[in-house]
Amino acid sequence: MIVKADKAAIEQAAQIIRAGGLAAFPTETVYGLGADAARGRAVARIFEAKGRPRFNPLIVHVADLEAALGLAVFCEEALALARHFWPGPLSLVLPLPAHPRFQISELVTAGLGAVAIRVPAHPVARELLITARVPIAAPSANKSGRMSPTQAEHVEADFGREVDMILDGGPSDAGLESTIVTLTPRPTLLRPGAIAREDIETVLGCRLMNFRKGKVQSPGQLLSHYAPRASLRLDAVEALPGEALLGFGPLAPETALNLSPTADLRQAAANLFSYLRALDALEPSAIAVMPIPEVGLGEAINDRLRRASAPRKPQT
Repeated sequence: MIVKADKAAIEQAAQIIRAGGLAAFPTETVYGLGADAARGRAVARIFEAKGRPRFNPLIVHVADLEAALGLAVFCEEALALARHFWPGPLSLVLPLPAHPRFQISELVTAGLGAVAIRVPAHPVARELLITARVPIAAPSANKSGRMSPTQAEHVEADFGREVDMILDGGPSDAGLESTIVTLTPRPTLLRPGAIAREDIETVLGCRLMNFRKGKVQSPGQLLSHYAPRASLRLDAVEALPGEALLGFGPLAPETALNLSPTADLRQAAANLFSYLRALDALEPSAIAVMPIPEVGLGEAINDRLRRASAPRKPQT
């Protein structure tokens, strides 16, 4: 059920979450599927609804830095990043404290001994967290492996009545999930996202290491992820017969759905999932994607496109 995110609807969504239900809500990145992070049964409903593997941890959303300090151990570098980028699209993977002020379900952390946490900037998300008065575990509100939702209608298309409520706060501004960083043992980029690597490195005063493929340590690290039903063909110059073309920049054909005619990476990021959904609805033989530069937010855009084009497990 989609409901416009006014004060009454936010209060209702908060009650649903406090009672152990699921409520989808807008953030500045993408829409999230939220549950009380302390309730194991509620968190289990997220995994069941999404069809998400249990080894894939969730991000916990909190209202402010003070609430985050009760959930994780912050080093000086983590505090510097939190103070600079929060509220905003940065998730920090930090060690769990020996005696936390707030308990969260082990399902949230996948037993990794660390928690991914962030303070969202979207006014609806912030009001929901303040009203609910509990940390909210919230991955993107889509079926596992599928494209992330940037509009309430995308959530409804994936879940229908499986979600107790969908708060409609309009299209997401960033259109890409949060950037995920860990500081242990060294500052490492676990997932590129809506904040560019270079901006984080400026605050830290050092280079971020790249995540080495292996055991999943944070959301967004599965090889095949963010995928439309159609296959993707990357670095395409033009569409082949039967294909749909996702363009980028002033050289894209007029017939292409263009992520940004002016080659603005922020605009391209905001449009990425919505445009992939639109082209997928045409049921093409494949979606051809024009090259996007690997700089700034282009790193995150290309990360999503590579995962979307990765080989998929056959459906059974």
